[in-house]
Amino acid sequence: MNTPIIGITMGDPVGIGPEIILSAVTNHFIYNYAKIIIIGDLNILNLVCKQQNKKFNLISLTGSCDTSFSKKNINILNVSNLCTNSHKWGVPTIDTSLAMEKFIITAAGLAMEKKIDAMVTCPINKAAMKMANSKYSGHTEMLAHLTGTKKFFMMLAGKNLKVVLVTIHIPLAQVHKNLTHDNIYETIIATHSTLISRFGKENPHIAVAGLNPHAGESEMFGNEETTVISPAIQTAASRGINVSGPHPPDTVFYHAAKGRFDAVVCMYHDQGLIPFKMIHFSDGVNTTLGLPIIRTSVDHGTAYDIAGKNRADSSSLASAVKMAAAQVKNLKYRQVVTE
Repeated sequence: MNTPIIGITMGDPVGIGPEIILSAVTNHFIYNYAKIIIIGDLNILNLVCKQQNKKFNLISLTGSCDTSFSKKNINILNVSNLCTNSHKWGVPTIDTSLAMEKFIITAAGLAMEKKIDAMVTCPINKAAMKMANSKYSGHTEMLAHLTGTKKFFMMLAGKNLKVVLVTIHIPLAQVHKNLTHDNIYETIIATHSTLISRFGKENPHIAVAGLNPHAGESEMFGNEETTVISPAIQTAASRGINVSGPHPPDTVFYHAAKGRFDAVVCMYHDQGLIPFKMIHFSDGVNTTLGLPIIRTSVDHGTAYDIAGKNRADSSSLASAVKMAAAQVKNLKYRQVVTE
C-alpha cells in the first residue's frame, strides 16, 4: 500500500511541540512509516533551528498538501505568522493560543477532505485555550465538534497495554454518577470496533475493570459492579463481543500487560492512566476512538518548564506517527478485504 501522508500539528507554540517535531522528523526512521507534513508556524520552527544551532531544509507549502517528499526536506504548511521577537518559551499569549487552535482546525479539515490520511497532534495547553476565549476544553472536544462526532472515547495505547476510559476529565467524586449502562456498553463497543479495524485484532479480548476495591467483592465495598458494570458487560457479550469482567482494578492491568487482554476498559481517568504511564511513559500514544478521521497524539503535556531548552523527549511523538500510519494501513486493508 502507498505510504500514508500524515499531518503533525505543532501544538502550543510556546511549549515543547516545535522542538519535538524537529527532533522526530530528523530521526529518519519515521519516514519508513509515513510522509510528513508539519502544520504550524514557520517562524517558530526557524527560531528553534537557530537556538539549537541546527540547519534544516524547511520547505513552506502555500495552502496545499501537494508536494514531493524527501528525507532531506521538512514540509511545513504555514498557517500562522507569529512574531519571534516577543516569543517567550512557556509564556502563552492570545496570539500563540489562537495559532494553536488554528493548527488543529486546519489539520482536521485536511483529514476530513482526505488530503492527509491521518493527523498527529503535539500537546496543547487548556489554560492557553481559555486565554483565547476558545469554546473548546481540549483536543478531543474540538475534533469531535469539527467532525460532527457525538460519541468519542479516549484510548491510551502502547505495545504492552491499551486502556480506554469511560469517563475522562471529571472530578473523582462525580465518576459514579456518570457510570451508566449505556456509557460503559458504548465504550466496550468502540474499543472492540477499533481493535479490529485499526489495530488488526481479529477477535480481541477486552477486560473491564471494576470501580471499587476488589471489584466490589460481592457488594462489600460498593455495588456499581453489580448494578451497572456487569449488566453492560452482559449486553456487550450477548452481541458477540469477547469481553469479561468486572475485574479487580489492582490486578487486571498486570494481566493485560502480560498479554491476556488486548485492552482494558477503565471507569475513570487515573485508574487507566496511572498503570499505563508506569509502563509507557516515554512511548505511549493517545488516540481518539469514534472519529471519522484517524487522530493520534503524544501522551504528555506542553512541559513549559523545559520548553526551548532542547531537553524534550520526542519518543511519544515518533510512536504516535508510527501508530497513526499503522491505523491507516489496517483500516485500508480491512476495507479492501471486506469489499
